[in-house]
Amino acid sequence: MSATGAVIEKAPETSAVTYASGEKPMLIGLSREEMGALLREKGVPERQIKMRVAQIWNWLYVRGVSDFDAMTNVARDMRDMLARHFTIARPEIVEEQVSNDGTRKWLLRFPPRGAGRPVEIETVYIPDEGRGTLCVSSQVGCTLTCSFCHTGTQKLVRNLTAEEILSQLLLARDRLGDFPDAETPVGAMVPAEGRKITNVVMMGMGEPLYNFENVKKALLIASDGDGLSLSKRRITLSTSGIVPEIFRTGDEIGVMLAISLHAVRDDLRDILVPINKKYPLKELLDACRAYPGLSNARRITFEYVMLKDINDSLEDAKLLVKLLRGIPAKINLIPFNPWPGTNYQCSDWETIAKFADFINQAGYASPIRTPRGRDILAACGQLKSESERMKKTERLAFEAMMIANHGED
Repeated sequence: MSATGAVIEKAPETSAVTYASGEKPMLIGLSREEMGALLREKGVPERQIKMRVAQIWNWLYVRGVSDFDAMTNVARDMRDMLARHFTIARPEIVEEQVSNDGTRKWLLRFPPRGAGRPVEIETVYIPDEGRGTLCVSSQVGCTLTCSFCHTGTQKLVRNLTAEEILSQLLLARDRLGDFPDAETPVGAMVPAEGRKITNVVMMGMGEPLYNFENVKKALLIASDGDGLSLSKRRITLSTSGIVPEIFRTGDEIGVMLAISLHAVRDDLRDILVPINKKYPLKELLDACRAYPGLSNARRITFEYVMLKDINDSLEDAKLLVKLLRGIPAKINLIPFNPWPGTNYQCSDWETIAKFADFINQAGYASPIRTPRGRDILAACGQLKSESERMKKTERLAFEAMMIANHGED
């Protein structure tokens, strides 16, 4: 992996899903209009389309069913037709790991698309007092080659479809007993009251804004009031800085924004986050200042991984405060999570504490993320597919942490 980065190429869009021969189209991830069009093609009378779509939508996103036979208020002949022509099945769980601290990680396998092959991604659930956060992937692999990030060492395979993004949330709610009449696994660490999954962060594998249309579609369905009904203030999209899509994120999706910043000078950020060569700090921060709906109540989160003797000096802290002047913001300080082959080390705790103190005194909230899921490699920048991951015996040597404190409480 080159520390200076490679040519950044945008992954091919996959909004128009093509299916392998014999594979049934998936109803999850479709808009109401798209679902209605498919029903119309299969001979459902026009006068029934709106009602049938509403029924299916409710069963998929409110009741959380994954079998057409469970749709008990839908006529038998209609259920049989749906089962013949479509699917609502969950992805395959290749592996499920549960950390000592309650963090859960799923390795999921999705079927081929068109002439492709099955692909694998990881999804992580982080329980905290009063909240449960699901970290969702948007791509298989990543194209950004951030030099401190383990995920970035896995080549980009393809974008995930809206269905595949949503399926991570549906499957996690299944496994946690977060749908009506479902049971939570015995001994699971989950919020004591309300939903098990209260917050969603687009911080898993991939760069969400290089898969904008599918991410948009999935998040609008996730926040639909007649379905999964997640508050947009509890959904956070994290980007490394794809400037042209930042305004669109606020304008067309309306979720909370997080920026993977990690450096306060262009020369260093060019190395740590190579997309900076295309969209340097000034352009990125100007885009943040113009983010729709930005206010003290809707702040942008800036992620800052702490790298020993690289970006952790008091001078870096001063420049950070200066850069963010005028932007309603909070700054998440992330102790670096080591991985085999990396040349970076985590900053000393005393250094991190001094950095945080300076930022706090300047008026910015700057929480330091505590290690989570250290025994199952569930950390930011460490998610990889099964074929790319470290051996289990290696995982225990590394601290793992997941950013969980995003969105409104």
